[in-house]
Amino acid sequence: MTVPGITPPVFLEHLADRNGKLAGLLLAAAAPSAQPDDELTTLAGAFPCFIPDGLDDAQAWLDAGWKVLPEEQVQRVDGAFDKGALAPNAAWLAGDWPLAPPAKAVGAQAASRALALQLVQLVSNDADTHEIEALLRRDPTLSYHLLKVVNSLSMGSGRKVGSFAQAILILGRQQLRRWLNLMLFSAREGDVRSPMLLARVAVRAHALEMLARETGMGKPQQEQAFMVGMFSLLGVLFGMPLPEVLAPLTVSDAVAHALLDKEGELGALLALVEAAERRDFAAIAARLPALPLEPDDFNRIVGESHSWMLSVATDRGSAHG
Repeated sequence: MTVPGITPPVFLEHLADRNGKLAGLLLAAAAPSAQPDDELTTLAGAFPCFIPDGLDDAQAWLDAGWKVLPEEQVQRVDGAFDKGALAPNAAWLAGDWPLAPPAKAVGAQAASRALALQLVQLVSNDADTHEIEALLRRDPTLSYHLLKVVNSLSMGSGRKVGSFAQAILILGRQQLRRWLNLMLFSAREGDVRSPMLLARVAVRAHALEMLARETGMGKPQQEQAFMVGMFSLLGVLFGMPLPEVLAPLTVSDAVAHALLDKEGELGALLALVEAAERRDFAAIAARLPALPLEPDDFNRIVGESHSWMLSVATDRGSAHG
């Protein structure tokens, strides 16, 4: 639907259930006049989508399938997740708790985290397939997720993938980088933050890629934008300073400057998405004309990136790249 006049930007906050699993999406709108477009309407038909209790001009959202979320049912958690500390009536969890430092890894979990870091390095540095395959054999969780993804991708061919080498061949190097980095966020055994971190990084990566395309960047830059989104939360995932995680990786200067300094075209896109996550809509409105990007296009990208996230972070869609 087209709304006359100036359309304010919108963004969506991720809601977890009491177990820390992604369970819904909550509208964070810049102004009461924000209206759902076709993408946001479609999204509400695929996943629980809510508007805040008391939102002015709510009827268009209700007509589009969004539901009102009673304020008393939402608990905001910005520190470490503690299920025992949740209010009895809190059915939905909001907040930045997935960005809290991970618990100190010990034993098998520490070994798995070290292997995951090695995997990031191998994939980033374009290592030989046999090196990647050898490392995957040492981490059953990552191996399981890789085969699950590839079998989902190859369903149309009627064949099942049974080896890592075959999986790597089917994916191709570019898609392998994407999926292995996504799996790092989904396969963190014992890390309660994993489902919500995966959701956030998937939205970041796909939104940055689409923003790059929408603002006229070429295919190589679009791919770099996706990786900027993926790498931007590696420090949070591993509980390490991002420069320390990036040090052994082979990344372009453009990607490094975007991640560490928010500089360059890619840095501007990352800063825009991070501002949206903070619900800093004044910053978004100031940045859009410089790209240049219309609020309508930004809102469409928000809807599309969340739909893509649901296809990779839940069982509600087939994986695709």
